[in-house]
Amino acid sequence: MSERKTLDMPLLSMGMLSVLVAQFFSALADNAILIAAIAIVKSQGLPNLVPLLQESFVLPFILLAPFVGQIADGFPKGRVMLVANLVKLSGALAMVFGVNPLTAYAIIGIGAAMYSPAKYGILSQMFGPASLVRANSMMEGSTIVAILLGVLLGGWLADHSLHWAFIGVVSAYGVAAFANLFIPALPAEKAGESFHPWRLLKKFLTSLSVMLRDPDTRFSLLGTSVFWGSGITLRLMLFAWVPAALLITDNQTPANLMGAVSIGIVLGAVAAGLWVSLAKVNRALIGGLLLGPVILLLGFVNDLSSAYILMIVSGICGGFFVVPLNALLQERGHKSIGAGNALAVQNFAENIAMLLFVGGYSWAAAAGVPVTVSVVAFGLVLFVLLGVIGGLAGMRRKRA
Repeated sequence: MSERKTLDMPLLSMGMLSVLVAQFFSALADNAILIAAIAIVKSQGLPNLVPLLQESFVLPFILLAPFVGQIADGFPKGRVMLVANLVKLSGALAMVFGVNPLTAYAIIGIGAAMYSPAKYGILSQMFGPASLVRANSMMEGSTIVAILLGVLLGGWLADHSLHWAFIGVVSAYGVAAFANLFIPALPAEKAGESFHPWRLLKKFLTSLSVMLRDPDTRFSLLGTSVFWGSGITLRLMLFAWVPAALLITDNQTPANLMGAVSIGIVLGAVAAGLWVSLAKVNRALIGGLLLGPVILLLGFVNDLSSAYILMIVSGICGGFFVVPLNALLQERGHKSIGAGNALAVQNFAENIAMLLFVGGYSWAAAAGVPVTVSVVAFGLVLFVLLGVIGGLAGMRRKRA
């Protein structure tokens, strides 16, 4: 298949700035509203619903995966991002007006499922391979700063005023939608293709098969899926681990620890942009292999300072690991099945992993396993999985 053209835009162009602003405010709102939703279900005496919140968000990614990639590639990606942010805004407003948090957060998940393949796929249209890792680093940096502020503000506001938390969330989604209007109207990668559901499902399965057969995209799918599955599970674990290990019962402390992870990911993303290229993507495995042992150590910690240090270090490892793998998948997918389709397949794989990881944690919690034991087991499982992925990557490199 012929290589697709890119604009090879400057990294500091107005188009890139618009993408970063839209992504920043959208991600900020996504994370602030999660903390607010957790506060709502806890205030209702239903802490067992916390994992279900994440699963209600994840399910649209899995169910819509065959379709959102085609949408991202069939229309200008900036306009797809605009519509997706408006869907997220409608979910936030639904929560404001008292709709069940699981339902409202699922609506936000629908918008996020549409948004993700467009926001990353647009980068491979704007930048060539030489700039793609750095563009991803900028995107990840913007995202993680937004996550940091979102969880910190969400945690603080959830403990003080849910009313102001929701005002902030709705405003952030509005700013993101406005910024989308200034993203360049790039041509659709696959304009005019059929949107018949059954055909789209068959195309998605074909795209999934193509990516699993290719050793580079298979490596990227496995790595990013384990990373995001573990990251989402760790986020939920913190809300149970903090009261058990640190004897702190507010929403702010676990949110702050999530923020510490975000700071680390920013640092790891910067390091990846400087030291990892697509030609030397296996360097990213250093961060992945260290991630499990760092999380395992959290099970033996009972003071806040040590917890912050471990969370920052885990973020550094994760950012160094996942950013190059995202760039690898985008670059290979852009050349073969289209970046939007590639990102939809990636979201499908990652959210299956999230569902499995969160489901495993939910089962352990329901069975009465102490959260400190779950954290240690989680770190061990993560180390084994990423070790296997590292071994497969080594075999891929030898064959190359």
